[in-house]
Amino acid sequence: MTVAEWSGATKRYGAVTAVRDVSLALRAGEATALVGHNGAGKTTLIKLMLGLVRPDAGTVRVLGVDPAGARGTSARRALGFLPENVAFHGALTARESMAFYARLKGLPPRGNDALLERVGIAHAADRRVATYSKGMRQRLGIAQALIGEPRLLLFDEPTSGLDPDSRAEVYQTIDELRASGATVLVSTHALEEIERRVDRAAIVHGGRLVAAGSLEELRRGAGAQLRLRLRVRDRATASVLSRMPEAARCIERDAASLTLLAPIDAKMPVLRAIGSLGALVEDVEIEAPGLQQLYREWIDASAAEGVPT
Repeated sequence: MTVAEWSGATKRYGAVTAVRDVSLALRAGEATALVGHNGAGKTTLIKLMLGLVRPDAGTVRVLGVDPAGARGTSARRALGFLPENVAFHGALTARESMAFYARLKGLPPRGNDALLERVGIAHAADRRVATYSKGMRQRLGIAQALIGEPRLLLFDEPTSGLDPDSRAEVYQTIDELRASGATVLVSTHALEEIERRVDRAAIVHGGRLVAAGSLEELRRGAGAQLRLRLRVRDRATASVLSRMPEAARCIERDAASLTLLAPIDAKMPVLRAIGSLGALVEDVEIEAPGLQQLYREWIDASAAEGVPT
């Protein structure tokens, strides 16, 4: 089920086209990483989804409703948003801040204490936010985004400036939200960290969506290759190589090891060939390109097609 989508969305600011003809659907119970360099269009896409700006062409829908339209209030109530630079009034306590944001959504404050407990700052609920650390303010930001059990969560750089423990807690929250059936969009530069936490990634460059899909789909679309490292019986490398499929290409070799490159689609034929060698192969390590490398490959391909960097 599609919870939200951009359909042919374009947004211009004067002579600058920030987003150009972007079509992307966010499905229920999935987490999607929105990745791209600064100025690629990520923030504008989020603003369109929040109803803060209107598209100059195309449409944006949240639960079938235009978030910037006459019925936008109902759509925005289904949204939870954590901005990159979360800001709260320093004179308010966390409990008071949560009550304020609940009122903005037209909701009573019941349940707010449970959300503060969930993000680990219930013990400081009655302290002024001015006394909070960066990590505590970020946790408060996540708590306010969760008010009203939103169907769609938009997180903009949720781990920016956090220590490793706090980052891990943010990712745990994302895992829990996915498990609960919520839809999560995470705009981030932490590609190595986020790839294990999302179902799909959407890569934007120069205002365009250049690729979207699971890691496996992005690998296939980019023509990415697997790297296989084989430890073989001493002086058996020639015998092993002679029995590899043509798709497997040797890039490193010594008396007791081989490093091969193979297309993603050739993984199983290569593994079957390795399995048939029995004791000749003592160990195999398989390395598939991660989101960081795939991002670079898709951006390079996009630049080669003339999309400005």
